[in-house]
Amino acid sequence: MNTGITPDFIEAVLTQVAGSRQRDYEALKLELRSAFPGRHISVCSEDDVSPRLAPAAVNTVCEIYYVATGEHCLSLTNDAAAATGIVVALRDDED
Repeated sequence: MNTGITPDFIEAVLTQVAGSRQRDYEALKLELRSAFPGRHISVCSEDDVSPRLAPAAVNTVCEIYYVATGEHCLSLTNDAAAATGIVVALRDDED
């Protein structure tokens, strides 16, 4: 699995999500995994992420958070160097 979570990768995901018409979480996850094979990508609502965490990147459609793997568990992190994947948190249309 490709774990290089670089600024270029994050920007490419932001662009892909902004250009996508897909807002169904599962369908968007499949679209992103197809566009970026070998990457760990999850999709959820912005309401599913703790407000204590700062997003790695944002646009008008989503917020991106880093995911780290350790001790058999996945966790959100602010540490880009520890990131092994991302969570794309779709923003509410009401924002």
